[in-house]
Amino acid sequence: MQQIELLCTLGPASFNESVIKRLSDLGVSLFRINLSHTDLDDLTGLISQIRSYTDTPICLDTEGAQVRTGKFAEPPVSVLTNTVIEIRPDGLLGDASSIPLYPKTTVSKLAPGDLVSLDFNAVLVQVLSVDEELVTGRVLNGGEIGNNKAVTVNRSIELKPLTDKDQAAITLGKQLGINQFALSFANTGSDVDLIRSLAGKDAFIISKVESRQALLNLDEIIDLSDAILIDRGDLSREIAIEAIPIAQRQIIKRARLRNRSVYVATNLLESMISSPGPTRAEVNDVYSTLEQGASGLVLAAETAIGENPVASAGMVKRLVSVFQSDDDRNEFQQIEGHSLLNPPLGGSLVQQQANHEQLDESDNSIVLTVDESVLMDAEQITTGVYSPIEGFMGSEMLRLVLEENSLGNGLHWTLPILFQINAEARKKLSVDSCVVLENDQSRRRFLMKINEIFKHDLADLTRKWFGTDDQRHPGVKQIFGKGNFFVAGKVIALPRTTTHGMYHPLTPAQIRSVLTKKDWSRVVGFHTRNAPHRAHEFIMVEALKRCGGDGLLISPVLGPKKPGDLLTEPLLESYAALLQSQQFLGVRALLTPFESYPRYSGPREAVFTALCRKNMGCSHFVVGRDHTGVGEYYSADASQRFFDKLGDIGIEPIFFHSIAFDESDGKYKDEQRCLKPRKINGTEARERLLRKEQLPDWFMSSEVQVPLMRFAQLEGKFVHD
Repeated sequence: MQQIELLCTLGPASFNESVIKRLSDLGVSLFRINLSHTDLDDLTGLISQIRSYTDTPICLDTEGAQVRTGKFAEPPVSVLTNTVIEIRPDGLLGDASSIPLYPKTTVSKLAPGDLVSLDFNAVLVQVLSVDEELVTGRVLNGGEIGNNKAVTVNRSIELKPLTDKDQAAITLGKQLGINQFALSFANTGSDVDLIRSLAGKDAFIISKVESRQALLNLDEIIDLSDAILIDRGDLSREIAIEAIPIAQRQIIKRARLRNRSVYVATNLLESMISSPGPTRAEVNDVYSTLEQGASGLVLAAETAIGENPVASAGMVKRLVSVFQSDDDRNEFQQIEGHSLLNPPLGGSLVQQQANHEQLDESDNSIVLTVDESVLMDAEQITTGVYSPIEGFMGSEMLRLVLEENSLGNGLHWTLPILFQINAEARKKLSVDSCVVLENDQSRRRFLMKINEIFKHDLADLTRKWFGTDDQRHPGVKQIFGKGNFFVAGKVIALPRTTTHGMYHPLTPAQIRSVLTKKDWSRVVGFHTRNAPHRAHEFIMVEALKRCGGDGLLISPVLGPKKPGDLLTEPLLESYAALLQSQQFLGVRALLTPFESYPRYSGPREAVFTALCRKNMGCSHFVVGRDHTGVGEYYSADASQRFFDKLGDIGIEPIFFHSIAFDESDGKYKDEQRCLKPRKINGTEARERLLRKEQLPDWFMSSEVQVPLMRFAQLEGKFVHD
């Protein structure tokens, strides 16, 4: 299948590192610099800037044989119908009564009776007289005129195919290694010959079809060009707008017959210049353009001056994905659309809910009461947090995880997901039987089909898992306290009869749906068990900045608590308060709890929490100093070294060391770089709030402290005993 290219014009909205890198990551094949809106003196710097951010090729788009307005003292200017105005060569700033035109030679070519359309038909002027280089005209249709806007005359006016500025830019571009050039307003084959003679025989020449003359000479232009670009905007100034669809079809057809690439530009996603999403008409237009055989799509104003350059490019990529996967085998197969989010581990989410047959089977199954950690793991298995894992691990998968940090299919996985039982429970179970897992309140939660029951030496298990069999290690202590039998098998969720109330976690599928609606594709995951202090705020904002992220997925951990940990309600309300203040990230953050419990697994657990966020759609994950550390068992940089050892795991870690407040300049930074560091940590925050002490603003924001102080004053409502 032919690769559909995406070309993007760079401009004020996109000439920055973050946007250019994001566009490159989305697969933009060519960045366009529009010489009509670029000063020649700035060209070298712009090319250098782009190249410092990306290897994507650059194309210089010439001014060509076009007429444009010059500059006004106070743009835009308003001209009134039935007034008389002057039209003169560009040079001095214009106003409502004196309109400058570029290039300067245009004015001398006008004649009495000509109709001059300014700024895409906003203003229509009839030429009354021509006196040397001063033209007078009557305004037939008034309106506003801006700087550097398109001008059309109702008859063909001979202009040079390339302006002096174009020729200088091509020479400079060649010196800087530019090899792709777009010829604006290509009218004849000789125009193409001219630009190739300047750009070099090996240059890639894209000829833009945007005039009536180009249509008359289309075949020779196609034959002499490497690619064709249909500019529907400028073309609609020369032919009737209702003729644009048939013109586009014919140009594409004739270009493809000659084996030339053909790109389509203008108004593809015009509404996204100011709106977060496209209209239905625009979506259909793009899809229809692809069906006609377009080789690529061009975003111009959408990425040059629009408010949503990355989202616009992302929407095009999604439309292209839908188009390329539509094979007519199932007319509704694309009903869910395509996501640009980081794909789940293994390619698809595991979602295992009981059907009617399985519900019936559960009524006749053995019932086993299990602890909260087993139920949490079962929940994460069945909702896809642990994708592609479908059940509790068997002996072979356990070996692969412990010895190879893998699931045996090329996928990384670092943490055993085990259902551990004692000898008494073992007597009730057998291979190939089904068991219902319930909580201590006799609520049936999951159905499990047992495919293996095995024993494992616990000392060997813990040494490979935690790096020690020392039972002073809390993770080792947990393992030794549960028995040495393990049950493996697929887990199916039974219908829930209770919820978490307002703090019910979103499933990975739900999270992905929300992120897609937000048009986020680069998402940073933040894992936390502490209330947000200023160091957390700095880390989250800095993480977004480092990767050019769209937004942050904040996941406070629910589940069993260690003594001193914040309880669920104050923890979540502290983050809600932070986001509601709008002084932090506001709409760039999504808050949803993460059901988990401490495994005390150090580096293995750090990678595991990252992989879970990958399944939720995150592309990046914050890894702090001593992330999921356990006392002195793991060094402060152990997690980072483990990530480095594993290599590409499908989600990119963003590492941070200890962040402190530097009193010398009032900034937050790596503690080692502070001249007068003030340390910030969650333990101190909890202890001081318990003593009803107000924390300074540099330590924790007042908005966050309000709910925390309220809970701290309630007996048994703040921290776990």
